[in-house]
Amino acid sequence: MRERQQHLDTLAVTLLVACCLFWGFQQILIKTTVAEVPPLWQAAIRFAGATVLLWIWCASRGIKLFERDGTLSAGLLAGALFAGEFTCIYTGLQYTAASRLTVFLYTSPFVVAILLPRIVPAERLRRVQWIGLAIAFAAVALAFSEGFTGGSTPRQLRGDALGLAAGILWGLTTLVIRGSKMATVSAEKTLFYQVAVTAVVAPLLSLAFGEAWSFSYSGLAWGSIALQTVIGAFASYLAWMWMLRHYPATQLSSFTFLAPLFALLFGVLLLDEKLTVQLLAALAAVAAGIVLVNRKRAR
Repeated sequence: MRERQQHLDTLAVTLLVACCLFWGFQQILIKTTVAEVPPLWQAAIRFAGATVLLWIWCASRGIKLFERDGTLSAGLLAGALFAGEFTCIYTGLQYTAASRLTVFLYTSPFVVAILLPRIVPAERLRRVQWIGLAIAFAAVALAFSEGFTGGSTPRQLRGDALGLAAGILWGLTTLVIRGSKMATVSAEKTLFYQVAVTAVVAPLLSLAFGEAWSFSYSGLAWGSIALQTVIGAFASYLAWMWMLRHYPATQLSSFTFLAPLFALLFGVLLLDEKLTVQLLAALAAVAAGIVLVNRKRAR
């Protein structure tokens, strides 16, 4: 069995960059598909598909999902937090711009950095690492700062609050996984709790919000949902859970600041959005922040 590492190695960094690249691209997929497929119904299909894929994966590899190992309570809590995060994101987007919500969503690494060391002392960040985390967050805020021009309406503030709630829930999900018995079980079982609970909750919320259900969508829409399901909700999240099992969560979380900036870059490449000096500066600052967070202690 692979031992828990104290620092991120080449494998972890490669997986993290690949995941963040896809998560950035996934924002474009959701943005271009939501006009045809309602967001919560889109999430319901996505997570139901991921649950089936994960079950098939585990069955083929002999990985047990339903044995009693003392993780049920923590697993259901993690699943509820995960489902709540996506509910807040999709609901918040009805009230505020994606750029504003993104800034509040990426407060998640601070939740992890503040709370996790109280449970796992080894996850405590040093001063230079806190500086790196702050730089990375400031860079994301800079990249999306245009969304905050012109003041804020009560409606926007409601969406901002939901974005902040989503970021807190994301951080708390990581806290539950890393600080409970789930830290010792397979990445597959950890993910199964989350996608399965969300697959149950998302359709109910979709009905509650009055979304229209259909399966008659274009090939492009189904292609988008397939990518979100197979690579996003299954492969990339499974890789993320595996990394939480083997690497420091506080250091992993710092890399997530890359995802929204990659989304902006994909917008430039695929949606003919403008490439700005502000975006390039933000990318450089996030990279610098990540280096500081993952800087090894001098001996």
